Amino acid sequence: MDVSEAVAGRVSIRAFRPDPVAGAVVREILERAAQAPSGGNLQPWRVYGLAGEPLAQLKADVAANPFGEDPEYEVYPPNLWEPFRTRRFQNGEDLYATIGIPREDKPARLRQLARNGAFFGAPVGLFFCLDRKLGPPQWADLGMYMQNVMLLARAQGLDSCPQEYWARYPQTVARAVDLPDDHMAFSGMALGFRDDAAPINTLKARRDPFDTWGELRGFE
Repeated sequence: MDVSEAVAGRVSIRAFRPDPVAGAVVREILERAAQAPSGGNLQPWRVYGLAGEPLAQLKADVAANPFGEDPEYEVYPPNLWEPFRTRRFQNGEDLYATIGIPREDKPARLRQLARNGAFFGAPVGLFFCLDRKLGPPQWADLGMYMQNVMLLARAQGLDSCPQEYWARYPQTVARAVDLPDDHMAFSGMALGFRDDAAPINTLKARRDPFDTWGELRGFE
């Protein structure tokens, strides 16, 4: 699989098969992903992978606290404006349409949201953390590292779903991975083999055409 195929094939998967993923494969992906660029070569990422009993315990802890904790940060700005508001709204509508949940069925939508806490059934849960004193440029570096992880996973026949949902459980995550107090969890990620029979996995998020967000100047 070349890079273009990995980029085109990467989608956020929200239903996984329970088939285990070998620890050696996960380690290889995480190690290779560290070729991601970072300003000043700070390499700000700190990464934890959970499977088996540690993952099961984390899922149980989240299920026992469905309302979450004080969030580590706000995932979206308040009063989201255009065109971001429409993009987010449309993506939500497209996602719930794949599993037949209408907008007015709030309980069903909340149950689907809560599936984040079970990593959508994936056998591996990853957490991407960084030192609290680092700033937005290092958050961007961490995002590039995560993108490498997702593309390398595709090359291994695996799929993923990045989850900022975990900002809602900072204390639970910190306990699960023994995170130092001076670090914070930025995002989680489900990793495993997609369930091809799950309707929700037919979703491919829309992308605006290039001319809406890009310009080329000075080219012939």
